[in-house]
Amino acid sequence: AETIGIPHYVLDYESRFKEQVMDRFADSYIAGETPIPCVSCNQTVKFTDLLKTAKDLGADALATGHYVRSEQKGNKRALYRPADLDRDQSYFLFATTQEQLDFVRFPLGGMPKAKVRELAAEFGLSVAAKPDSQDICFVPDGDYAAVIRKLRPNAAEPGEIVHMDGRVLGRHDGIIHYTIGQRRGINCPAPEPYYVVRLDHARNRLIVGKRAELAGDEATVEAINWIHRPERFPARVTAQIRYRHKAAPAVVEETAPAEARLRFENPQDAITPGQGAVFFDQDEVLGGGWIV
Repeated sequence: AETIGIPHYVLDYESRFKEQVMDRFADSYIAGETPIPCVSCNQTVKFTDLLKTAKDLGADALATGHYVRSEQKGNKRALYRPADLDRDQSYFLFATTQEQLDFVRFPLGGMPKAKVRELAAEFGLSVAAKPDSQDICFVPDGDYAAVIRKLRPNAAEPGEIVHMDGRVLGRHDGIIHYTIGQRRGINCPAPEPYYVVRLDHARNRLIVGKRAELAGDEATVEAINWIHRPERFPARVTAQIRYRHKAAPAVVEETAPAEARLRFENPQDAITPGQGAVFFDQDEVLGGGWIV
């Protein structure tokens, strides 16, 4: 900003971020879900608070560094996966509204990361070689449980580890330490490793089973935001159920406004409450919601 002579403002959203992102993250984890705080951050701090400030300042647009593309499609804007699929952040933006898309621009979406670094060096930006961020910004070391213990000191209550057939296999030190699909850290020796199949928050139990028992082909999805709502239901889509999941062929059937049943053609591992289910038509983001 200094180099090209434009005003630069620093805005303090710390309390808003804690309330809307960190506290929600902790409460969701305690409830046995596996939340995605980046979506909450985009929904609240970035595309609500920051967008409002941009408009108040008289800006024509809000540009962000997300790797995603947005283009005009008819009388609306549509959201697409980026050119650099290794950096694809479209999964985190399923809650973006049409009003937000009209105002937000994603200038990096058509470029590979190497080109972005090249341009940053050409423009003399000191961050041109900055290492990529690897985790949630407020959990830089990946220790989610430590953050939750700090925000909610009574969250890590010990409880039982229970096999899917009802047998008690051992004790856990708090279900906040586990996510569905996890294999490491389950202290129950067996010839074949156990995986976390379900988190029973009501009884503070960790439900485990073999790898094959992780697979499922259906999910209930709520609080759906449609960027481009299909004209007819059931609708054929590809659906992505976590950030690094490869979107798989599925059918979405509306069961109520903003609610749907998602059915995959083939079983998928670790369909997890709290994660987003994002619906695509090839590279276009149709919308998405929360797996319950």
